[in-house]
Amino acid sequence: MKRIFVSVTNDMTNDQRVNRVCNTLCDMGFDVVVLCRRLKSSAELEPRRYKVKRFRLLFNKGMLFYACFNMRLFFYLLFHGCDALLANDLDTLLANAMASKLKRRKLYYDTHELFTEVPELQNAGFKKKVWLWIERKCIHRPVATYTVCHSIADYYNGKYDLNMKVVRNLPIVKDMQPYDTRENILLYQGALNMGRGIELLIEMMKLFPDYKLYIAGKGYMDAELKKLASNLNFSDRVVFTGNLRFDELHKLTSRAKIGFSVEQGTSLNYKYALPNKVFDYIQAGTPVVCSNLPEMRAVVDEYAVGEIFAEHDAESLANLVSEMLENPGKLIEYHNNCIVAAKVLNWENEQKILRGIYEGE
Repeated sequence: MKRIFVSVTNDMTNDQRVNRVCNTLCDMGFDVVVLCRRLKSSAELEPRRYKVKRFRLLFNKGMLFYACFNMRLFFYLLFHGCDALLANDLDTLLANAMASKLKRRKLYYDTHELFTEVPELQNAGFKKKVWLWIERKCIHRPVATYTVCHSIADYYNGKYDLNMKVVRNLPIVKDMQPYDTRENILLYQGALNMGRGIELLIEMMKLFPDYKLYIAGKGYMDAELKKLASNLNFSDRVVFTGNLRFDELHKLTSRAKIGFSVEQGTSLNYKYALPNKVFDYIQAGTPVVCSNLPEMRAVVDEYAVGEIFAEHDAESLANLVSEMLENPGKLIEYHNNCIVAAKVLNWENEQKILRGIYEGE
C-alpha cells in the first residue's frame, strides 16, 4: 500500500475539503497520514479512516508560526518513509517541495485559495513578497496541481504556465430536511476573518428581532465580532458556535432558513472565491444569499437556489433578506431547486476528477 503524507496548517477539526480528499485517497488504496497542527483549544478528533499527526509548535500565529511549522514539517517528511506528498495551500508548499526533491517523491499541490491575494496580505509588502518568492520557487515542483474553481486555475495557469485542474469544494450526499421544519435561523458558516461580510450580517439583525443569527466557525476576528454583537445588544440573538464537527454543522445548516456567503470583493482571492459553504447550503436544501462575485453568482444563477447581494451595506442586505422571508413560496422554490442541484453538485461526482489526477490521467 502506497503511503501519502498530506500537509495542512489547521488542526483538521473542521477542514471538510482535506477530509474528503483523504477519504477518496483511502478508497484508492493509499495509506493516508495527515500532518497538521495542535492548538491548546484543539478538540480531539473523532475516529477517521486515515491517521492524523498534530504538531505542537512554539509559535501559533504570524510568520514565526509558518516558519516553525514548515521547519517541523520538513524534518518529519525527510525522516519518515512515504511514496507521495500532498501540500495543501502555499503555507505548506516550501517544506514539501524541498522534501520531495531530496527524497525524489511525487508531490501534489492543492491550493484552496489565491493565497498571495488574501486581504491580510494586501498592505503587507514584505510578507507578500516572501510568499510570492516561495510560490515562484516551488510552484513547478509538483507533478500535478489543482484548485477549487476555474477563476483561480486560470490565474495560476496564465501566471506560471501550469496545467492546474479544478476540483470543487463539493460536499458528500446527505439527508435533506423538509423546508417546513426550518427554524427562525439565519446562518453563516466559515472562517471569521477580514472581508467575509460577517459584520453586515450582525448589523442587519436590527430588522429581525424574531430570528437568531448563527455564526459557525473561528478566526482572528472572533473577539471583534463578539464585541460588535454585544455593543448592539444582540448577544442573545447572535450565536457563536465555534468550530463544529462535520455532522453537527450539517444538522445546524439543515435547521436554517437562509445561508449566507457575502464575501466582499476587496481582493482577488475573494473576487474569485467559490466557498464550500455555498455547496453545503445547497446540499442541506437551504436557500443561499451570496455576493455578486463571478464564481458564486454562476452557481446560484444556474441552479436558481437563492439571491445575489450586490450592495455590501447592512441596510441593503436586510431589505433583501426581508423580501425573501416575506415570500415563503419563493423560499420553498429555492429549496426544491437545491434538491435538484444537490444531485449534481456533490463529492461523489466531483471525486472522479481527483481520482484522474492521482491516476495520472
